[in-house]
Amino acid sequence: MEIKMNYIILYVDDTTRSVQFYHHLLQLPIRGEHGTYIEFSTGNTILAINIKEDITEMTGFTFQERMSSNTFELGFVVDDVPATIEFLREKGVPVLVEPIEKPWGQIVAYVSDPDGHYIEICSAIE
Repeated sequence: MEIKMNYIILYVDDTTRSVQFYHHLLQLPIRGEHGTYIEFSTGNTILAINIKEDITEMTGFTFQERMSSNTFELGFVVDDVPATIEFLREKGVPVLVEPIEKPWGQIVAYVSDPDGHYIEICSAIE
């Protein structure tokens, strides 16, 4: 059996706010829109968003309110971590961790999306 991750869905409070963040700020191309379900191209894996009310209506799942995600993060590789962080900061994106160099040489920083999901902005691992 072969299993491949094809997509990740984030459940959000406001799709307009999330499209502003992922499409306009991070410049991820919109791959498809189906009502409140929106997909972004990110390479091999699709990033999708949908409003929390849709999944609650479909499945009965409910969401605990929290200030931020603490069970996962999304990672985006960029050429210049400090410049990307400064760009995001200027756009009002909360910077959680300033760029730091890890012992293996990778530069890593963290920001938060409008729903509090952790976003790692990092350099490629050489």
